[in-house]
Amino acid sequence: MPHSEQAAGERFVPLATAALDLHRALAVPDGPLVADATELDNLHAHAVALLFLLDSHAESAGPVRELAAPLRAARIRAWQLAERLHHAAHATPYPPATGRRSLCQRHQAAVRLIRRRTTPADLRT
Repeated sequence: MPHSEQAAGERFVPLATAALDLHRALAVPDGPLVADATELDNLHAHAVALLFLLDSHAESAGPVRELAAPLRAARIRAWQLAERLHHAAHATPYPPATGRRSLCQRHQAAVRLIRRRTTPADLRT
């Protein structure tokens, strides 16, 4: 990178840092950021729905390589999100009246899909 481009980029670092600090002050509440089991379950449902949506588009765009590659990459990211939310949901206490069955059944459907469509090497990217 030429010196002038690097210097120009470095001038924006304090501005970007200030913007992030302002966002954090306005949008992030004080105290720990904790989601309860219901919120995590809902987020997981959305992540899995996104995974299936991206999968359907990635498969239909298969013949057009330029379209399929970004959709497949997004599908992997959606899977990684669902996986992390699933683990987080298991780390939070659930109310006795509700179970984790629907969460785990939904996650197993996502696991079956991702195992059919990807390799373990794909998931490590």
